[in-house]
Amino acid sequence: MIWSTDTGVERFGTFQLAGEAEGQALAFSQPLSFWGGVDAETGDIIDHSHPGLGQNIAGKILVMPSGRGSSSSSSVLAEAIRKGTAPSGILLERPDPILAVGAIVAEFLYAIRMPVVVCDIAGVASGDRIAISLGVDGRSIVSIGRRPD
Repeated sequence: MIWSTDTGVERFGTFQLAGEAEGQALAFSQPLSFWGGVDAETGDIIDHSHPGLGQNIAGKILVMPSGRGSSSSSSVLAEAIRKGTAPSGILLERPDPILAVGAIVAEFLYAIRMPVVVCDIAGVASGDRIAISLGVDGRSIVSIGRRPD
């Protein structure tokens, strides 16, 4: 699918873990816990109380206000990164040390980098095309291509 570039926007953010990623947005207004909320084997959302139940996060840019604990979410995220079932990147409205630790551990143990960015996520919708890149000043650049209607 081709997204229009003339309707896209760029936002700047702060990396919790720097990196580059590109993919289709999977956006939620509610936080998601990886511990008990995501199946690391498949990337499926398995939390029955989450509106994303049954959707798959693999290869997507996961967009949400923050993570939702538990501290064990770090290990689930790191395992999903290792298995290739994690998002290609995560955009958060608020910093989340638990998700950052999971991404950092995966980079350290498996040499796989998945960026985690804190930025303005208002207006980002599932299906938008997201590209995360590193600006010359070290900030993240989040490019959002709007999905055609």
